[in-house]
Parts: sequence; structure tokens; C-alpha cells
Amino acid sequence: MTQAPPPTVLVVEDEAALRELIAESLEAQGFAVAQAADATDATERLAGFAYDALVVDLRLPDADGMDVLDAALARYPEIKAVVMTGFGGVEEAVKAIKRGAIDFLIKPFQLGQLAHVLHAGITERRLRIENAQLRAQLHDRFSFDNVVGRSPAMQHVFSTLELVSPMNSGVLIQGETGTGKELIARTIHFNSPRRDQHFVAFNSAAIPESLAEAELFGHVKGAFTGAVNARVGRFELAHKGTLFIDEVGSMSLALQAKLLRALQEREVERVGESKAFKFDIRVIAASNVDLRKLVKEGTFREDLFYRLNVVPITLPPLRSRREDIALIAQHFLLKSCKSNALTGKVLGQATLRALMDYAWPGNIRQLENAIEHAVAMSGIEREIAPSMLPEDIRHPGQSSLLTPVTIPDEGLDFTSVMTQLERELLRRGLEKTGGNKRQAARLLNLSRTTLIDKLNRLGGDEAVSAA
Repeated sequence: MTQAPPPTVLVVEDEAALRELIAESLEAQGFAVAQAADATDATERLAGFAYDALVVDLRLPDADGMDVLDAALARYPEIKAVVMTGFGGVEEAVKAIKRGAIDFLIKPFQLGQLAHVLHAGITERRLRIENAQLRAQLHDRFSFDNVVGRSPAMQHVFSTLELVSPMNSGVLIQGETGTGKELIARTIHFNSPRRDQHFVAFNSAAIPESLAEAELFGHVKGAFTGAVNARVGRFELAHKGTLFIDEVGSMSLALQAKLLRALQEREVERVGESKAFKFDIRVIAASNVDLRKLVKEGTFREDLFYRLNVVPITLPPLRSRREDIALIAQHFLLKSCKSNALTGKVLGQATLRALMDYAWPGNIRQLENAIEHAVAMSGIEREIAPSMLPEDIRHPGQSSLLTPVTIPDEGLDFTSVMTQLERELLRRGLEKTGGNKRQAARLLNLSRTTLIDKLNRLGGDEAVSAA
């Protein structure tokens, strides 16, 4: 790892002995120091180099130190400047700070104090820049552009996101596992007025029931067996920001009641404590099951459902928006190539056909993994071929022919499932006969012409054999 260069500082002081002493002290503390004896020299040096920091005497032989301060800040607004003097008082200090200095030191002062002030100022600037860069990266990552899709269903999702993101309204996101519910939640947060505050996620299904309440609301030391230390809950962590409650439908009725009370009262109590904590958060909930159905079954509170379902967003399964598959696959290909420092990879047409014909039970998450797998298997090849896709996508019928087709509550794409079945039957027929179309047609009780027509419609022999 490359070591960062030392911070640079320009020391402007007309007394040579003191200037040398300050320079030596700062160099011992890890600074790279340049020196100037007057304002003219300092101004010339500032014109030719962007120093991290400036130490300037208030009284110089050819100008006021404040003039040097003003010139430095005008050219480099982020420079950290300290003004020093042997004659100043409170009035001069106030002026210096108002004009942009980070401190005002009266001679004599501890040299270690100067180094500490400069280090603190430079570190604060670095952290601020890094935080700004991180926020920019998060904005890029969770901008609406990263929610990919052109299908009518996704266009409706985009419209809803644009309307609801700037608001404080609660949102309920429903969709199958892998459809991108947390991505949508983070996109809402990072395009909202709360973007600079915490986004805190809580997965109801991933935490044991016995610990869920303490995780959500926090607990005090000794509240229960194993509570050796106090713990801040997710509600407190998300204060001023967004709390994302995933798989909310898996909550017990008892925990649902406590969640409902918290949302109604806008306050929580840690387990084992009677003192309430008032919170200001936006709640986004998500479920991979139909909460209305759970309400009818009596396993989810109706009042909590209406409390969460202020703005509903339903994410369609990938199989119901086949027109988006190629677009999403290209998005994941670029993402994978970027993370692996690769360029020039493309998805072949046969590969895109295979991707579009697959039913994607794991939705977008499964598609992303499939593309990552294909990129890894492509080696030095530029074009991603069907043979580079995972086995279950290349040969989807091997499992589906052996097990009954499960029809989910929201339905399935009949055409896609039948195309997959037809492709698999043709592949197996050709495989069994060594590619002989006449014999394969006989095994499938088809005419040879019908078999060839089906092969052409599905992309030809190569596309079927690669499926």
C-alpha cells in the first residue's frame, strides 16, 4: 500500500531563529516545511505550490499577516491556517478566526500545541473530503439509475420512487425473495432529506425470536440472561434516519404489538428499562409474502399492516418482466467487469436468449450471481457464451422435468415455462440420438419438419444443445 506523503506547511516569520525553531519542530512531527521571511516571499511560494497548511506571523516587515492569510484562502479555500503574534489579544484573535484561520497563538507558545492544531485541522479536512466522496459513491450506487428496467411494471415503480423518496411517509415493499427490496429501500433513503443520517436494517427472520425484541428496542445490562452489557436498539441507531424492517411478516404477534405501539407513540423503551426514548425515523418495511393474506389468516395484525402500508410498492418477479432481463444482465456484466478490472466483455446473443428463456426462481439476485459466475468462467474470452453460465441455467429442464411445477400465488409466465420445457425436450431428444434429427423427431413423436421448425424458433441446434 502506498504511503501517504507528509502534510506540507508554509511558515511565514521574519525572525530567523524562531522560524527555524518552528520548522524543525514541525518536521519532527512529520510535516514537510517550507519557510518565508516576509509577505512577498510567502505570496510567491503560495502562487507556485498548494500547501496543506499555513503558519503566519501577524506582523511582517512588508505587510500585515492578515493579508497573507486572505491571499492564501482566496487561492486555496481548504488550506488550514494558524496566525501567531507576540502582541495580539482577543480582538485580533476574533478577526483572524472570522477571516478563516483555525487558531490564533500568542507567543511564546508550546511548539507541540502548533503541531497538534495543524494535524487536527488537516485530519478534519481529509475526513470531510472522504465523507463527501463516500456520500457521492452512495448516491451513485443508490440513484434511480441503478434500479434497472423498462417494463411497464418497473416504470410504475420508478414513478412511485420519485414521488415518495422526498417524503417522510412509511413505505411497504412487497415482492419475492431476490427482487431487490433492500435496494429499493436504500434508494428511497439516499434520495430523501435523511440521506446524511443512518440507514439501519433489521431482518426479522434472521434473528431468533428470543432476541428480536432486544435487537429492535435495545436492552439494559442484566435485563435477561446473557445481557452482560447494555445494547442500543435499531430504533435508537436509526434516529433521524431510516429503519428498514425486512421480512416483517415473520414477526410474532407479540412483537408485532410492540412494534405497533412504538410506531404509534414514536417512542421505545429498552428491555429492562422504563425510561422512554423519543425517536424521529422513517420506517420502510418489506415482505416476501402477501401481508394481506397473513392478515386474513390471523398471523399478522391488521392495524399494523395499515400502519406500515402507507405507500405500497410491489416489485414484480423477474420472470414476469422478461423484456428487462437483457438490460439487467448487461448492467451486472458491467458491474462485474468493473470490480474485476476487466474490459471488453460482451454477452453473446445465444447467451441472452438462454437468460431470457430461464424462469429465474431466485429473481434478480440469482441473475447477478449467474453473470458473476459467467464472467469468472470466461477467462480470456471476450464473449460470454452459454456454456459459461451456471449448470442449472444451461440445463434448466433437468430439475423441472423431474419435479412438479410449483405455481406461486402471484402466478407465473406460462409462455416462458413452456418454452423452457420444449427446449429441454428437444435437447434431450437430440442428445439421446447423437444429434440425429430424424431419430429425435421419432422419439418425440414429431415430424422431422416440425422438429426443425421448433429448433429454428428456439435459436437453432447450437442454442438448444447449449441450453
